[in-house]
Amino acid sequence: MGKYTLPEMPYAYDALEPHIDARTMEIHHTKHHQKYTDTFNATLAKVQESDHPLKMHKANAEKGGYDEVEIQSLDYFLQHLGQAYPDDDDNLEYRALNFNGGGYDNHKLFWTSMKPNGGGEPGGALADAINASFGSFADFKEQFSSKTAPIQGSGWGWLVYNPHKDKVEYLATQNQDSPKTYGLAEEDFLIPLLGLDVWEHAYYLKYQNKRPDYIAAWWNVVNWDEVDNRLSKAK
Repeated sequence: MGKYTLPEMPYAYDALEPHIDARTMEIHHTKHHQKYTDTFNATLAKVQESDHPLKMHKANAEKGGYDEVEIQSLDYFLQHLGQAYPDDDDNLEYRALNFNGGGYDNHKLFWTSMKPNGGGEPGGALADAINASFGSFADFKEQFSSKTAPIQGSGWGWLVYNPHKDKVEYLATQNQDSPKTYGLAEEDFLIPLLGLDVWEHAYYLKYQNKRPDYIAAWWNVVNWDEVDNRLSKAK
């Protein structure tokens, strides 16, 4: 795995006004996302140079065991991180890689999940998938909002695609856990389609402790075209 860099924003910091303010967007991107990026790179370098380098393994049914494989993508890394530290969730290296790797990837998806003059409702295959899982877009929106608002402390609300069930689902995660880490086998790993950051740094300057107000405003900037594109690629 190479060194990761802070992605450029796809729009200006003030482009999502009045729903998300420019100062929050600037701090969120240049301070918080940058910190996740830097710490992820530093932790990766430390682990790879140690006497116990990070190793990923893939099941080999013919051998009845596992083959060591090259880490070729961030997706693969997040999906298989738990296999590198089995039964060792308290390992400091694991926690740093999971937190900062998830933080780096979650925010990459977050920025492109929004756009100026976004919002409204999705159409096409995405609308059909939401209706099949939640009943209607209105029901999905209500469930997403009502389940994300009370997340204790810091975390994310997600719309994910479950390839094992071939359906979209809601998922709440704590801290910077990535939905990509949820799953037990290749065909089970969840694929994030839409994520909402409800860490206080994402909204506090404008909304203070009124998280539900922030969530309500966020619906006005959702980039449904990008979410639909992610679903198409996932299937």
